[in-house]
Amino acid sequence: MTRRTEWPGSDAEAAPGAGPGCGTGMGGGFGEGAGRRTRSRSSGSPSSSRAEKGEPRDPVEQARNICLRLLTGTPRTRKQLADALRKREIPDEAADEVLSRFEDVGLIDDAAFADAWVESRHHGRGLARRALVRELRTKGVDSAVIDEAIGQLDSEQEEETARELVARKLRSTRGLDRDKRLRRLAGMLARKGYGEGMALRVVRQALEEEGEDTEGLDEPF
Repeated sequence: MTRRTEWPGSDAEAAPGAGPGCGTGMGGGFGEGAGRRTRSRSSGSPSSSRAEKGEPRDPVEQARNICLRLLTGTPRTRKQLADALRKREIPDEAADEVLSRFEDVGLIDDAAFADAWVESRHHGRGLARRALVRELRTKGVDSAVIDEAIGQLDSEQEEETARELVARKLRSTRGLDRDKRLRRLAGMLARKGYGEGMALRVVRQALEEEGEDTEGLDEPF
C-alpha cells in the first residue's frame, strides 16, 4: 500500500486490515478462542501495537508529530529538534524534510529564539554576554546569529546589571571580612559570565559606598 505525506494536518495512514468490523472475527466471534487469537496477533507485532496506539508509521509523519509536541509552549532551535528526532531513531532524510518545512513556515526560527533567550536570561537571571554565548552555542545556534543577538547588550547595560546583582547580594555579606565579601560578590558575577575587571570594579565601588576601605583591592581576585 502506498504511503502518503500531507502538509499540514495529515492523519496517519490506517494500519492494514483496520476498518469496520476489524477484530470481530467470523460471525461476530467474541468467544474466548477468538479473544486469544486476537491477543496473540497483537502481542506478536510491535508495529501493530504502535498502530493501535495511533502512532503513524510514516517517518515523516512521526517526525512532524514529535516536533509539534516539543514546540508546544516552548520555542526550540533546529538542533534541539534534530537531536530529539535522532534520539527517537527518525531517519535523517525524514527529519531534514520536516525541519526544513518547519523553518519555511516560521515554526523554527533560531534568530528569534536567540533574541528572546538573550532578553530573558539577561533581564531575568542577570547573565552577561559571555554566559549567554556559551548557552546559545550548546543549543546549536549559529555563531553569526549569536553575535547578532548578543549585540542587543552593550557594555554599559551589562555593567548596570552587574551593579544591580551586587546590590541585591550585598546585604547578605555584611558581617564578613572585606576579602571574603570581595570573593563572594566577585565570584557570583564570574559565575554569571562577567569579566574579572568589571567584577572587581563593580564590587569595589559597592563596598566603598558602604564605607569599606578598598585599598589594595585593585589586585585580581
